[in-house]
Amino acid sequence: MNIHEYQAKEVLKGFGAPVAKGVAITSLDQAEAAIAALPGPVWVVKSQIHAGGRGKGKFKELNKDAKGGVRVSFSADEALANVKEMFGKTLVTKQTGPAGKQVNRLYIEDGANIDRELYLSILVDRETGRTSFVASTEGGMDIEAVAEETPELIHTIGIKPSAGCTNEDAAKIADAYKLTGKAREQGIELFKNLYNAFTSKDMSLLEINPLIVTKSNEIQVLDAKVSFDNNALFRHPDMMEYRDKTEEDEKEIEASKYDLAYIALDGEIGCMVNGAGLAMATMDIIKLYGAEPANFLDVGGGATTEKVTAAFKIITSDPNVKGILVNIFGGIMRCDVIAEGVVQAVKDVGLKVPLVVRLEGTKVNEGKAIINKSGLNVIAADDLDDAAQKIVKAVKG
Repeated sequence: MNIHEYQAKEVLKGFGAPVAKGVAITSLDQAEAAIAALPGPVWVVKSQIHAGGRGKGKFKELNKDAKGGVRVSFSADEALANVKEMFGKTLVTKQTGPAGKQVNRLYIEDGANIDRELYLSILVDRETGRTSFVASTEGGMDIEAVAEETPELIHTIGIKPSAGCTNEDAAKIADAYKLTGKAREQGIELFKNLYNAFTSKDMSLLEINPLIVTKSNEIQVLDAKVSFDNNALFRHPDMMEYRDKTEEDEKEIEASKYDLAYIALDGEIGCMVNGAGLAMATMDIIKLYGAEPANFLDVGGGATTEKVTAAFKIITSDPNVKGILVNIFGGIMRCDVIAEGVVQAVKDVGLKVPLVVRLEGTKVNEGKAIINKSGLNVIAADDLDDAAQKIVKAVKG
């Protein structure tokens, strides 16, 4: 689960992180009071969407020369004008895709006197199995570009889980940033607090870009991105209150009700598969034959007929879907259960696009018999390669 920048700062502030004063608004009526609540003389108006690259983004409704989704304002009037121009508009960034996201929340923040911009993130390093800090002096930039062009400027500091982030670990991070004096003292304390926030709240990512050193040599969190491990959210009802469903795909919300692993994509072939690895392979082979998957969907190993029916309905609710590939290898999952779910879903919602079904494994003959007796216009496939070729041909002619 992702949360907005201002919410992330609320969480981190609770762990002692230094953040500027700011006010979030959800309607234009709140703008003047929010601006008046900040001392100035500089106000920063920030679009709040679940996507990075906001500062370099462009609003669909504005001309191409208009400023991006993060704007520095040097008077209260300018701040208000920026709020009015940004609120309710569609912001397109590298991470939103061409459709963009509507800006329904803005964060108005007190300006900062920046000397240096740093990059910091905490994540789980899959290679070492440890929670690790990623630190770079090149803050404010795309970390991917830094990694590609100047990888020597990125430092990874793994944290021993039994000890937590020690003073020695924090000092290594401070050394990577070349912090001195007051900033170093604040940084060492901050890094330990951020580690505590990450582990105690079951975060999957904590990114601060930039973390700044001010002209007075103090540390401040200027931006913050936080994602939580969905599997641990039951332990954190306070974090669940931050969930903004307007930032989530409606199909993904519906899938979560049935415990389906579903991610919407931009392609034209809907996929229903059991097992994450098989789902990835199915998406890859669809691309190999010249088409694009419309979703990642893993129905899991213990799916019921109701669950499969729900999955099929979610796929067909996507207007971009021009064909559907059901690819099931029955181990724990039974092919007859999948077949019953597909038949029930088609009866409920109809079938307006080509459907290719490949079944193999447990109860495969029973599953095929259910499909054959249903009278559905289904294209049968012998294996994954055959299934992918048939659905791409059916969609593209």
